[in-house]
Amino acid sequence: MITLIGKELANEGVSFVFHEPAEECSTCRFKASCVDSLEEGHRYTITEVRDVEQKCPIHEGEKVKVVVVENAEFTILTDSKGVFEGSSFDFNRKGCSNKDCDFRHMCFPDGISKEEKGVYVKDLGKFKDCPKGNSLVKCIVKIQDK
Repeated sequence: MITLIGKELANEGVSFVFHEPAEECSTCRFKASCVDSLEEGHRYTITEVRDVEQKCPIHEGEKVKVVVVENAEFTILTDSKGVFEGSSFDFNRKGCSNKDCDFRHMCFPDGISKEEKGVYVKDLGKFKDCPKGNSLVKCIVKIQDK
């Protein structure tokens, strides 16, 4: 998928979460190729930076570059049942009362919405450090395109 990103941020391998377009985007002539292709709350990784720049008043230096992005991979902690590399899943995490857990960001990562569909890319093994004693697996996942 092609989009535009601030020139200073346009580097292969950089990941970002798209939150929402700025107010100025609503009247921009590049809106369709910039923010319309991105889904709010999703994390993307830049896979290619093209040698094309455009003016953009909301980015530092007022320049954006054309980039190719794809859904990012995430390292997460999940229930140990049903984790097989290459299999699909529904990301429907149940709540956890431990709001101060050092691993909460892996159980509820930024950039994956509730009830997303994805695929297990790699099983990294059992995770034994859950403060609540839950049976968890650490794995790499990728959200599927809609």
